[in-house]
Amino acid sequence: MLSELYIENLAVIQKAEIPFTESFNVFTGETGAGKSILINGINAVLGKRISKDIVRSGCEKATVTAMFRRLTENTVAKLAELGISCEDDELMITREIYADGGSTARINSKTAPISAVREIGETLIDVHGQHDNRILMYPEKHVDIVDSYADLGGYLADYQSSFKELQGTARKIKQLAVMEQEKQQRAEYLEQFIADVGALEIEDENEDTAVENEFAVANNSSALAEALSRSHIILCGDENSTGMTEAADTAIGELADYSDILPGLSQLISRLESAKIELADIGDELSRLLDGIDIDEQRLEYLSDRREKLHNIKKRYSCTLGEILSRYSEYTKESGEIAGYSKEIEQLGERKNQLLAEVSEKAEKLSEMRREAAERLTEKISEELKFLDMPNVKIVFDCQKGKLTSMGMDTMELLISVNAGEPPKPIAKIASGGELSRIMLAIKNVIAEKEDIPTMIFDEVDTGVSGRAAQKIGVKLRQVSKTRQVLCVTHLSQIAVMGDNHLLIEKTNRDGGTYTSVTRLDKEQRVAEIARILGGEHITQTTLDNAAEQLAGQEKIYNEILNK
Repeated sequence: MLSELYIENLAVIQKAEIPFTESFNVFTGETGAGKSILINGINAVLGKRISKDIVRSGCEKATVTAMFRRLTENTVAKLAELGISCEDDELMITREIYADGGSTARINSKTAPISAVREIGETLIDVHGQHDNRILMYPEKHVDIVDSYADLGGYLADYQSSFKELQGTARKIKQLAVMEQEKQQRAEYLEQFIADVGALEIEDENEDTAVENEFAVANNSSALAEALSRSHIILCGDENSTGMTEAADTAIGELADYSDILPGLSQLISRLESAKIELADIGDELSRLLDGIDIDEQRLEYLSDRREKLHNIKKRYSCTLGEILSRYSEYTKESGEIAGYSKEIEQLGERKNQLLAEVSEKAEKLSEMRREAAERLTEKISEELKFLDMPNVKIVFDCQKGKLTSMGMDTMELLISVNAGEPPKPIAKIASGGELSRIMLAIKNVIAEKEDIPTMIFDEVDTGVSGRAAQKIGVKLRQVSKTRQVLCVTHLSQIAVMGDNHLLIEKTNRDGGTYTSVTRLDKEQRVAEIARILGGEHITQTTLDNAAEQLAGQEKIYNEILNK
């Protein structure tokens, strides 16, 4: 049980030492006095996430220390599992929250990870916060209620382990299938490249240049031969005409007789003789070139075809002939080494089938256990609701099977009928705020019996209720406190009078600051506080008398309601 809570610099609480009894502890106070801060402080020592904004303004850190006594076997076992020593059946947990955002924790004065505090906290206290009723508004959360009641956490974890492996295997198969396709595409590309290049039997990286040059000659051989022949005739003449060399020789003969008469003529004759020799030499060269020209139509056709093929393969693979030959060597080697994932995919496929059968079997078993647990749970909840002044409520879990997910194959939605003769409908659509509060209280009580958590905290469990229903809630909480410690934040006198330890949360303003205090009330102070709850600011003697009467008659009311 939680025996004492010490708070320092937590929001508006500067310092507070709060003692608890082992049974029913109630907190009351004006709205905004700081009751939610108290719950946040308890959540802090349970390892829950806490915002740095909760540190009192101007302070370096906030400190919350909780002392627990009479530890349960579950808590002792968890401490031993975490390697934490515990003497004298006492446990002290301290949480420090720093204004810069960090936090530290200590267990029995020794530094401990927040995760360890959280694990231990789950065995110590169950907190039913102001917003927990909203769980009932989300059908996807309803299966968690059944799992918690049936203590299916271990079995669900085992199922989820198999389901996770199944998902991982399926993803791996998909990845390998994509990679296999990519490998296959690569292999097909290599095969096509090797076939294309191999079929050409390329001699060397310069073959395209050699072919291009030879083709240019061969393609123009006829025209070239005619040009060479005509040029040779012009220079050297033939049987039908006089060539330029012969004409030059004639001109030399004509001029030779006058070289002595006309100055400078000898020089011109000399130049003509040189020209005649050059022309004769050019004529001989033309004749030689003409003799070397071989007009071969078949060779020209071959060169044209070869030229086109070499051009096409360079264009197709966007590289030079030298690069093609280099790639051909590399790709031939790669093609011989490339391997697919077919075998691995086949093996994984077999494992996937095994896992699918295993996961399906576990999901079926989980579904069966949930259905059985849901039936028992609805009976227990119905019993609780009868006591909480909801005798005509019919409550059932609508269990439907669907596809496999991380939570199994089940969707479970809580249905209720609040009036006799009406078919059950989704609780999220028809339940009022007061009905949700009582149903959640009933669920919490039933589950708490299974989980054996020594302390239960109810933060404004009275939302939406009043009158007799509120009185029933108060009696129920007092009844629960006979077997476990109960802490309850309430605005209702019917609940407050049932507590055996009444704590008042007050906020005051002084010296320009806001301060919240927590005071344990004696009998006279309790009367005044109950009167405040009943009458507000205007408290009369009648209100005080009524408050005193409620406190004095609480045991009688408790016994009367229980014995009905």
